[in-house]
Amino acid sequence: MTLSKDKALNIAQVLSEALPYIQRFTGKTIVIKFGGNAMETEELTNSFARDIVMMKLVGINPVVVHGGGPQIGDLLKKIGKQSEFVDGMRVTDSETMDVVEMVLGGLVNKDIVSLINNNGGKAVGLTGKDGQMIMAKKLTISRNAPGMNAPEIIDIGHVGEVASVNTDVINMLVNSDFIPVIAPIGVGKDGASYNINADLVAGKVAEALKAEKLMLLTNIAGLMDKQGKVLTGLSPKEVDGLIEDGTIYGGMLPKIQCALDAVKAGVTSSHIIDGRVPHAVLLEIFTDAGVGTLITSENV
Repeated sequence: MTLSKDKALNIAQVLSEALPYIQRFTGKTIVIKFGGNAMETEELTNSFARDIVMMKLVGINPVVVHGGGPQIGDLLKKIGKQSEFVDGMRVTDSETMDVVEMVLGGLVNKDIVSLINNNGGKAVGLTGKDGQMIMAKKLTISRNAPGMNAPEIIDIGHVGEVASVNTDVINMLVNSDFIPVIAPIGVGKDGASYNINADLVAGKVAEALKAEKLMLLTNIAGLMDKQGKVLTGLSPKEVDGLIEDGTIYGGMLPKIQCALDAVKAGVTSSHIIDGRVPHAVLLEIFTDAGVGTLITSENV
């Protein structure tokens, strides 16, 4: 079957538009956080896997960090354990942590590895405990309670934040032509496991690798202004202003803060992109328009 002239021209235009981006990013590292809505349909998961394989084939080094909150919730429900949240974070006792490790380090991680491998890539699954890649410290939440002189400290169990990232294992895999797929589980100095927010892990991994880009897949079109228009091409100063004037609030704040911190720490650009769009990763990297919000360091 021969392509129509219009379709042929369209394909040629897309390929020629991609060329300068391929040339620019060859040899560079891009950290992609995959999770939530982008995992929900077979079409989206397969398009994501093909995007990652394509990046590797054209000489870019993708590093995948994934979440798995809904899958953890489903398994906890099956074993009759109620999920409890404080400020959006899952309270994680020892039993829950066992489930988190089983789901993130086992089921979800190996599913993503298989997806990438089935689409022609060479992926290897890891958790942050492998090679002590992600050293964690316990996350504490404090709340100001009325009538109390000091804030109340709330213990949410095995929930951590990133203390440091050792990139040796990641670099070894990347240099051997593998694609690392990392589950966001860290290890404390005492050897205890910690569940860490996947966005935070992706941001800290991007910083440690001095990545070209951090890409956070989400379930909205991007960061929007008060009129609902997607904002892009933002500098850190502009993002700070949007936080101050209340344009960025609620559940979007931690994600944007993570993207902003990465850029301020030396990552060239951060992207909040719509994981519900098939091939969102390729569209954001290889087209002029992109499919989300770009935050870029001011000296680029």
